[in-house]
Amino acid sequence: MRRLLLAAALAALPAASLPALAQGGPPLRTAVDGTFAPHAFPRMEGGVQGFNVDLFREVARRMGREITIDSASFSGLVPALNAGRYDFLAAPVTVTKERAESMLFAEGYLYTEFQFGIRRGNASIRSTDDLRGKVIAVNKGSAYDAWAQANAERLGFTFQTYDTNPDAVQAVISGRAYAVLAGNTVVKYAASQQRNLVPDFSLRETRAHWAAPFRRDNAELRNAVENVLECMKKDGSLAALSEKWFGAKPAADDAENTIFPGYGVPGLPGHDATPHEPRCS
Repeated sequence: MRRLLLAAALAALPAASLPALAQGGPPLRTAVDGTFAPHAFPRMEGGVQGFNVDLFREVARRMGREITIDSASFSGLVPALNAGRYDFLAAPVTVTKERAESMLFAEGYLYTEFQFGIRRGNASIRSTDDLRGKVIAVNKGSAYDAWAQANAERLGFTFQTYDTNPDAVQAVISGRAYAVLAGNTVVKYAASQQRNLVPDFSLRETRAHWAAPFRRDNAELRNAVENVLECMKKDGSLAALSEKWFGAKPAADDAENTIFPGYGVPGLPGHDATPHEPRCS
């Protein structure tokens, strides 16, 4: 019932007004990694579903544009964007200085950070000191695996690697590991599907923007898409989508509720500090 009410609320929200050049035009072309639940993953009847799919379909609707969303391997998305196959990427992309030097980013619509998930009833992890003597489960080859390898000896924990994140989650639920380490949105989604998993301690020093990248010569489209994202933050629809897919209400200072100054990610290459107000109907 909760998800039905959220969906109804989203459908009733007004469209955003955009600059005339952003209204209408050919379909927007974009892509996601279709294996990254809950951001994008297969539908039983075909195609993909998920937070990022819903988000950018709504962005296109408010711009008066159709949109085509391909599902492809993440490793091929940036080369395809640079080759002109896509106008931007709907897949969540972590904004780094290196990436911002070669691509143009809109402002972040989510924060990504490393988070632990624990079995319901286990004592909460309050700091990395609480990891000593514990077993941590991670997805093999991921950034979380790399963090565990780099910090296990220093912090006194051991870790187990699994081929998929769901396998790592099952290790926690079955008691083979104390906690799973993954991205915050993935942990929250897993907890919404597995009642015995609880989102726990986050590594705030790993926090970064998840944002949509564009080619560096496409500032006009970047700015138009960012205008819509800011309107969705202003009217609460972005936070509602987040709650629908991740099972938790975003905090007031989370990216879903924060309109950042200028265009792009402040402090990184490609940021345009020109002040502006989002134009919304």
